[in-house]
Amino acid sequence: MGTGDARMIPRPLPQVAAACGASSGADDSADAHVVTRVVTDSRQAGPGALFVAIAGDRTDGHAHVGQVASAGGSAALVSDPAAARSSLAAAGHDPDGFPLLTVPDTVEALGELARAHLADMRERAAARGDGFAVVAMTGSVGKTTTKDLTRQLLAAQGPTVAPIASFNNEVGLPLTVLETDESTRYLVLEMGASGPGHIDYLTRIAPLDAAAVLMIGHAHMEGFGSIDGVAAAKSEIVSGLVPTGTAVLNADDARAAAMAGLAPAGVLTFSAEGRPADLRATGVRLDAEARAGFELHAPGLPDPRRVRLAPAGAHNVANALAAVGLAIAAGVPAEAVARELGSARIESPHRMDVREVPFGGGSLLLIDDSYNANIDSMTASMASLPALAADRRRVVVVSEMLELGDSSVADHVRTGELASQAGADLVITIGSGAAPAARAAAEAGVTTIELADADAALSLLDSPDCPLRRADAVLVKGSHGSGAWRIADRLQEGVKEMDAR
Repeated sequence: MGTGDARMIPRPLPQVAAACGASSGADDSADAHVVTRVVTDSRQAGPGALFVAIAGDRTDGHAHVGQVASAGGSAALVSDPAAARSSLAAAGHDPDGFPLLTVPDTVEALGELARAHLADMRERAAARGDGFAVVAMTGSVGKTTTKDLTRQLLAAQGPTVAPIASFNNEVGLPLTVLETDESTRYLVLEMGASGPGHIDYLTRIAPLDAAAVLMIGHAHMEGFGSIDGVAAAKSEIVSGLVPTGTAVLNADDARAAAMAGLAPAGVLTFSAEGRPADLRATGVRLDAEARAGFELHAPGLPDPRRVRLAPAGAHNVANALAAVGLAIAAGVPAEAVARELGSARIESPHRMDVREVPFGGGSLLLIDDSYNANIDSMTASMASLPALAADRRRVVVVSEMLELGDSSVADHVRTGELASQAGADLVITIGSGAAPAARAAAEAGVTTIELADADAALSLLDSPDCPLRRADAVLVKGSHGSGAWRIADRLQEGVKEMDAR
């Protein structure tokens, strides 16, 4: 599934309109229109497409309805029909000749369409006697990695739909749901939240057969006010289980473990730290590539199984256990889960992607964990650096962590301290908010470079003063909006100029 594009089973336009709660200004030929795709990006429209016009911060989708009609789209879901008709007229179309499904809120209507679609898929599966399990995870750290691992464990058993990257909000989740069809046996969803009620809204679209809570940490603190506020919001995923659903809870996190009381039926606990739990990892050891091996204890396994994970980092043991719990809760035999776990990899970009990249006539080790950051994920990444770097010079590139609220300065100071403790020889910070990290690292005796923004960092990489050296181990970490991923991409894709120097 591409971003903003969901292929779905063919549905007549009146059926789509009814599911969305839409009034239709289309002519009598609407019955002949069939929707086979739902898109939120007009550039992806084509025959069979229903375009959802969303009024965003940068552009209003209603201005692009004419483009959708020109591309042969079937209809548009709109909240401003006058703007849509103006777009149609500007593109040379009859303003009243293209089907417009009018609703008060197009994002909510997209959610309603996905909710009705999923209910229909479940009913059809039940009528056939087939299984259809919907699982999801939330937490401040590890959602997307756990999603990737869970998808692979389930896909080994049957057709599975899961989101691209972290397609986990009120737009991305419905588009993922709409990807399911009559062949689907498993639907894997990631549920993010930047405030109370967000996950509750998502679970109303997709009630869950199994839900995992990974870790309650400090992500998006601005929207929650406190870590207890984070916990309350994340607990909505447990409340969103179907009556027979199973909660998969982190026994190593007291706030997550306390959610057992909200579970309507079964609970599976997991521990990567040796606590009593249904799923446990014991004898955890990291190899020379910082990949964890451990004994997996799980319900349905007569004896523990030795497993070696493909993703680097000790923190991925907990993510793997959560994935195992979700797969077992979805009905996969524990033996099959244990057999597949070692081959499951991180599929989404910028998540502990460890690779040698060409540099300066040689290479450097790039540790790309740049998709996003808070102090919890920063701690996990820094903890992996010594094992990954071994005897290489260690460079830490940190862009500003966003949405931390009142804890921002303290968390960035802690980041500088963590870099020092990880043996960093050089710390490069990007953005004024990351300056406290540079100061803390410098006070610990680490060489530091402070840069205004990602553009300045890219310019430095391309200059004769580039501070990186051949054979360095370079950890790149930061919030998506502050641009750490741009530096990681530059090192992966744009190092030819460096090689030529």
